[in-house]
Amino acid sequence: MMIASRMVVTGILFFLVVVVGGICLQIFLSRRRSRWPGLILPVLSFLVSLLYLFNLADSGSVVQNILMALVTLLVSNLPTLVLLAIYWAGRERVRKQSELDKMNIQDL
Repeated sequence: MMIASRMVVTGILFFLVVVVGGICLQIFLSRRRSRWPGLILPVLSFLVSLLYLFNLADSGSVVQNILMALVTLLVSNLPTLVLLAIYWAGRERVRKQSELDKMNIQDL
């Protein structure tokens, strides 16, 4: 019993480290001068969500298949939406800094 609880705690800690590391990496990439590095993780997350969609089983009903596909897309794209929100916030900060730099150059 003790071994199983340690495995669960280790798994949760590993998951948290991966999530926090991914968020920190996204913040770092979003603040780069070029906009393209910040889009790497959201695109990868979207591609993984498509893998979930392609692995759906046929349930027999067309309506049920469509609803299952929509729910799968919605749930599997939540990390993509979070990464895009971080990207937009980082790009806004870069844009404001760029405008401040332009104003400082004009003041000279």
